[in-house]
Amino acid sequence: MRLVQVTDCHLHADPEARSRAGVPLRQLHRVLEHARRLRPDLLLVTGDVSQDETPASYRHAAEAFSAMECPWFWLPGNHDHGDFMTETRDFHDELDLGAWRLLMLDTRVLGRPHGELGAERLADLASSLTLDERPTLVAMHHPPLAIGSAWMDAIGLADGEAFWETLAPHPQVKAVLCGHIHQAFVGARRLPEGEVAVYGTPATTDQFLGGSPEFAIDQASRPGYRVIDLDGERLTTWVERVNL
Repeated sequence: MRLVQVTDCHLHADPEARSRAGVPLRQLHRVLEHARRLRPDLLLVTGDVSQDETPASYRHAAEAFSAMECPWFWLPGNHDHGDFMTETRDFHDELDLGAWRLLMLDTRVLGRPHGELGAERLADLASSLTLDERPTLVAMHHPPLAIGSAWMDAIGLADGEAFWETLAPHPQVKAVLCGHIHQAFVGARRLPEGEVAVYGTPATTDQFLGGSPEFAIDQASRPGYRVIDLDGERLTTWVERVNL
């Protein structure tokens, strides 16, 4: 089973609209064209699909994702309009990956850049993990760990400690896949029953400068995506960068 994760597309209704460092829709098409050559079984999109929260921006995205010739699924980020997203494509809480499963969490706090799961979503997560002990991936927009950039860490997952407490009794969770940070990241959280890896993925548009205490664009980094291969209970992952 091969998954490709893309994130933070920040599309506009105007297909030629520019970001700080490029044209987001063109960049997304280039990233997906590159990813399609790896023949993924599933495309995972981890939020901030839109920048202007317009129905047209989600239609552009859906057309691009559908060209991947594999099933695709998305979850919202802090820039997204959930209703407009679901008019185009429904959300899914869980995906069956055969020997594995993937849980997709909505971390949005409406009108705010940071993320939060809250008591109800955390209770649902705990219940879901109790019902199925297969190796599990968790996908969300906001990172549940600090990444070492002060400005970004201030708008991560506000109830990250509660999230880790929820995972603590469930050693089947092997990794968390997130977006939001516009850069590659590898971290881990040690829990009583083992270690859970945390993987951040480059945006398909502008990249953020890693380690910066303030907002900064990384002009030297290219858009990219993450590949996740699942073989039995073994997970292998890496980041691909795309020349524009």
